[in-house]
Amino acid sequence: MLGSTHGTFTTDLRARVVACGETPRDTVHGVTAVAGDLDVSGRPLYAPVPDLDRFFRPESVAVVGASDAEGRPNTGITRQLLAWAERVGARLVPVHPTRTSVFGIDCVPSVGALAEPVDLAVLLVADPLPVIEELAGAKVRFAVAFASGFAETGEAGAAAQERLAAAVRRSGLRLLGPNTNLNAFERFRDDLEGPAVALITQSGHQGRPVFTLQELGVRLSHWAPTGNEADLETADFLSYFAGRPEVGAIACYVEGLKDGRSFLLAADRAARQGVPVVAVKVGRTETGARTAASHTGKLTGADRVVDAAMRQYGVIRVDGLDQLQDTSALLARARRPLAEGVVVYSISGGTGAHFADLATAAGLELPTLGRAKQDELHQWIPEYLNVANPVDNGGHPVGDWRGRKIIDAILADPSVGVLICPITGPFPPMSDKLAQDLVDAAEATDKLVCVVWGSPVGTEAAYRETLLGSSRVATFRTFANCIGAVKAYLDHHRFTAAYRSPFDEAPRTPSPSLRKAQALLRPGRRLSEHAAKQLLRAYGIRVPREQLVTSAAAAVRAAGLVGYPVVMKASGAQLAHKTELGLVKVGLTSASQVRDTYRELTDIARYESVDLDGILVCQMVGRGVEMVVGVTHDELFGPTVTVGIGGVLVEVLNDTAVRVPPFGEREARSMLGELRGRALLDGVRGAPPADVDALVEVVLRVQRMALELDGDLAELDINPLMVLPRGQGAVALDALAACR
Repeated sequence: MLGSTHGTFTTDLRARVVACGETPRDTVHGVTAVAGDLDVSGRPLYAPVPDLDRFFRPESVAVVGASDAEGRPNTGITRQLLAWAERVGARLVPVHPTRTSVFGIDCVPSVGALAEPVDLAVLLVADPLPVIEELAGAKVRFAVAFASGFAETGEAGAAAQERLAAAVRRSGLRLLGPNTNLNAFERFRDDLEGPAVALITQSGHQGRPVFTLQELGVRLSHWAPTGNEADLETADFLSYFAGRPEVGAIACYVEGLKDGRSFLLAADRAARQGVPVVAVKVGRTETGARTAASHTGKLTGADRVVDAAMRQYGVIRVDGLDQLQDTSALLARARRPLAEGVVVYSISGGTGAHFADLATAAGLELPTLGRAKQDELHQWIPEYLNVANPVDNGGHPVGDWRGRKIIDAILADPSVGVLICPITGPFPPMSDKLAQDLVDAAEATDKLVCVVWGSPVGTEAAYRETLLGSSRVATFRTFANCIGAVKAYLDHHRFTAAYRSPFDEAPRTPSPSLRKAQALLRPGRRLSEHAAKQLLRAYGIRVPREQLVTSAAAAVRAAGLVGYPVVMKASGAQLAHKTELGLVKVGLTSASQVRDTYRELTDIARYESVDLDGILVCQMVGRGVEMVVGVTHDELFGPTVTVGIGGVLVEVLNDTAVRVPPFGEREARSMLGELRGRALLDGVRGAPPADVDALVEVVLRVQRMALELDGDLAELDINPLMVLPRGQGAVALDALAACR
């Protein structure tokens, strides 16, 4: 329909997902979607949700390559799987061609010899490919391939992985791996209560800090080590975990994404469910991206686009594993905030001031407590101490009930949703009593109580027993992690309260503009400014009155029709920076100036060996704010839309925001809020406010163009887009476009 290469739907994939208990779906861009639920670019609009219950809780498990021989790597793995199968109540069947039994359990010689279908097969063989077809014949639903040496090793390994993936698609089973490990079969504590953290990692070792949260009393429900993701990927587990009632938050360590759209659809499902997703995404630097690719063979993607896409769907991106641990734990267990105000309560004025500085700089709201509340607090705190926020108690009361009274009074204030108490070091008995009072108060309120226990030792009873013994107090070891987690907590609930999925409103059928636009495209070539502006006009984006001429006499006639003063510009498909070459002249007011300028522009073009399709004689548009709006193509997410401060210094200023379609008006306005130069649109130095509504409308029209022409349009650059004073609109003064 759009002249692009979106691939074709395959019946074998439909059979595969049906075999796995999913709704019949089709595949586009490597992502499955309900047939017909595609946007105008041919991408799916809803995430498939694989039924992974029998993967994590199988009734029967076949271990292919099981061993009990001393000194063999498979022996330790088999032993671990036996223990895990016993814990989850699964029957384990060893598969080995020469052994009659393993650890006293009767073996079968091959997968084909299994007496009955099994839910899960664990492949402890160097080459899993020959086993896949046998598994399909035995009607095995899931398989795990531990073997390495695939896409992470280079081109030959990538080819081997593709052969494995193709076999899996034909088989109808679902595969985890290759290049994965045993993390899904760890020993999870079953004595912990409350909402759990579900963990997804592409590298098993990187999930250890989150897994050990169990030792601090935080429940873990699942661990999905996705490895190279030849079949099952991060998005599959994200969609599945988002629907699990026991999951309070999802923690992810992501090195690369298999497909950008599938990840966003899964994140959208989590956002709809209100389940927070916290992610470390590798690839912020070139070195990190290169290393991640060698580890799992994945695309890390342009980091700026990844970052923006995650924010669009409420994924909380953190940098460190300690942040992943602390933020996911808080979000899993904290109740919905009753207010956004944060109060800092400390036993030291210096500690309170330091923490308040950091919290305010991070964007947390520290409201000043009202006079009545301050008077109430001064019943128990000396008058000379500041209790406006931060609240300085001068030393938490130890010998009586006043300490608890102070904390309860702060939490009773309707503007307060979070109380944070930084304790920079243990100071018994004061710190012990303070910790106990905080725990007791937290157990009696629906508001969030956080403690920063700053002691580097961490063996104190007040920390190990009192604070960590409570599921209602969120305890941190650093100021930064506490502030980051609290901000993520407030941001998440604000985001989900207002969230409306952009996929519900995404265009499914082409607009009338598409046919006009396609007639203007030239495959594999750049368009001249004149042709690019015609493309914009096809999508209802305003451009100046202009005419393309090829003689001086025609230029004079055109100027009379356009209306003086005029702008004259050289127009050619290869002209990217006309101003630097002197190929733009503004403010021409007479026929003689137009005639002379025509000759000057053509002489410069001839001297610079620039091919022209003519000279543009353009309406001169009034002053406004120069912006840039553009489209580029990202290898993971497809078309992306950029808006920023434009003009000749656009590359120097580099003040832009990017989004991945589809998105709505709210997101377009949010893009403007990210710009450092946003104040220019509000009017500065006596300039009137700009027509922001018109700018937003251009961004949305460009987004529609990006979706409909995906596969045909490689790049679009509107610079400058002159945003005129409020009510006067926006005009695209120049444009470049490149076709695929």
